[in-house]
Amino acid sequence: MRRTQGVFGTLLAGSLAVGFLAGAPAQAATTTTTQLSVSASDDAYTSAARKSLITGSETKLVAGTLAGDRKVSYLKFTTGKAATGATLTLALDGAPAGSTLTVTRVLTNSWAESTLTSVNAPAPGTTAVSAKLAAGQREVSFDLGAQVRAAGTYSFAVSSNSTTAVTRIHSTEHGTAGLRPALRLTVPGTAAPSTPVTTTPATGCKTGAKLVPTCGVLWGAAAGGFTDTPRDIALKQWEAATGRTAAIYHTYHKGNELFPTKAEIAMTQDAAKPRTLLLNWKVAYGTTWAAVAAGKQDARIDRWSAYVKANFSKQFFLALHHEPENDVEERAGSGMTAKDYAAMYRHVIKRLRANGVTNAVNVLAYMGNETYLAKSWWPDLYPGDDVVDWIGLDSYLNAEKGYHHGDFDNLLDRGPVAGTDKLGFYGWATTKHPGKPVMVAEWGVYHSLKRTADKGAIFDTVLSQLKARPAVKAMVYFDCPADDTGDRNIAVTSSASSLAAFKKIAADPIFNVSLK
Repeated sequence: MRRTQGVFGTLLAGSLAVGFLAGAPAQAATTTTTQLSVSASDDAYTSAARKSLITGSETKLVAGTLAGDRKVSYLKFTTGKAATGATLTLALDGAPAGSTLTVTRVLTNSWAESTLTSVNAPAPGTTAVSAKLAAGQREVSFDLGAQVRAAGTYSFAVSSNSTTAVTRIHSTEHGTAGLRPALRLTVPGTAAPSTPVTTTPATGCKTGAKLVPTCGVLWGAAAGGFTDTPRDIALKQWEAATGRTAAIYHTYHKGNELFPTKAEIAMTQDAAKPRTLLLNWKVAYGTTWAAVAAGKQDARIDRWSAYVKANFSKQFFLALHHEPENDVEERAGSGMTAKDYAAMYRHVIKRLRANGVTNAVNVLAYMGNETYLAKSWWPDLYPGDDVVDWIGLDSYLNAEKGYHHGDFDNLLDRGPVAGTDKLGFYGWATTKHPGKPVMVAEWGVYHSLKRTADKGAIFDTVLSQLKARPAVKAMVYFDCPADDTGDRNIAVTSSASSLAAFKKIAADPIFNVSLK
C-alpha cells in the first residue's frame, strides 16, 4: 500500500523570527505551525482465539471482545519531523455505545503487519489515552502530543473495554483515503519573508571538508550489479537513463585487490561528468576481523596504501566491510564478533593514516534491518567518532505489500536500535553522533522477478521525506535487474512508470552539488 505524508495547511502564529537574504537586508518572517498528516506504515489486529491469524491486508481493524475472543489493533507511524502536537484520528465503522477505546504506546517497533499475530504481538506500555464512544459515532481522536515529539517511529495498541461487542476501525487498506488512520502532527516552521527565498539549493553547493556538501545532497549509484556488464559502462548507461551524472561511483573490492582500478580512476577524470569514488573494501577477506585488528594483515594494508598514494590523489569515500551485521558470529573467540569488527575498523583507519593515506574519507555502512538493529551486540560495532567520518546506511524497500513495504522514511529510520528503546536508525545516528553526515550508501526499491510492481508510489515519497532529514548528505542507489538471491529486481527501469518517477527524483535541484 502507498504510505504518504502530506501538508494540510499552514497556520500563522504571532511571534516573529529573523531571516536573511544574501546581499539583502534582514527581513522579518512569521513563525508558523504546519499541519502534517502521516499514514500508518503498518496496521493490523490480533485475535486471542485464532492465534495464527494475520490481518495486515484487511480493510478494517478491530478492538474489543466478542464471544470470548479478544481483539487488539496495532498501528505504526514514522514521522520525519519533531512535533509540538500530535493527534491520532480513527474512522469508525460500528462501535458499542458507552464503550471506551484506549490507545497505548508500544515501546518496540520490531513488528510488521505481514507477520503480526497474538503470539508475537508486542506488549503495550503504560502510557495510555482513552475516549468514551457514543452511539453512531463515526470518528474518534486521541491527543498523543505528550508521546510523539521527536522524529522517529511510533507504535500504538488500540483496545476496547467492551466484553460483548467490538469496535471496527477503517484501516490503511481502506479504499477511501479520508477514512484511513492518520497521525496529524503540528510542526514548527517559518513563513516566507516579504521577499521570496528559493527553497532549492543555491548554485554554489559544493563539497567541503571530508566531501560533505556545503548544501544539497550528493547523488550516486552502483549499477550493473550481479551482471556481466562492466560497472563503469553500466553506470554510464544508468546515468543516461535517469538523466543525471552520479557524483558518487560505488564499487566493491576485497582482500589483496589493488584499487581504484584504471577504469575506476578514468571515471573520475571525465571533466564533463565529474565523479568521486565510493570504494568498498573487505580487508579481512580470507581471515577474520580479529586477525586484522591484531596486525596479521598489515602487509595487505601497507601494500594498498602504497598503491593509492602512487596512483590516486583525489579524495574518495572508503567503506570498510559494509553491512558487517551479516557476518557477525556471536560466539566468543570466533574472531568475528561485533567488538572484533570495531577493533578491525579502528586498526585499519589508524594504519592508513599512519601510512599517509590522507585522501580517504571513511564511511561505516550499516544494514537497515530491524532484526540486526535489535541485537544486543549491535552498539558494539561502532569503532568511535575519531575513526568514523560518515555514518552510512544500506537499506531497501519492497514495492509489493509485505516485508519492508513502506515509504522513504521507513527506509531511513527502522528500529528501534538496541539500548535506545525508541530510536530508529536515523534518530540514533543524529542523536548519538550529532554532526556526523549520514550517507544512504545503498538504497533501492525492489519487486519479485515473478511479477512487476510499480515502484513509482515509493519513489514519490523520497524528495519530501529526504528534505525533512537534513543530516542525509549523500544517496547512492544500488541498481541491478536481479540481486544475489536471484529473486529481486532493484532496477529503476523495471517499468516505464517506475523510471518516470525516479527521473523526477534525479532532476531535483537538491542534488546540484559540485565536486571541489
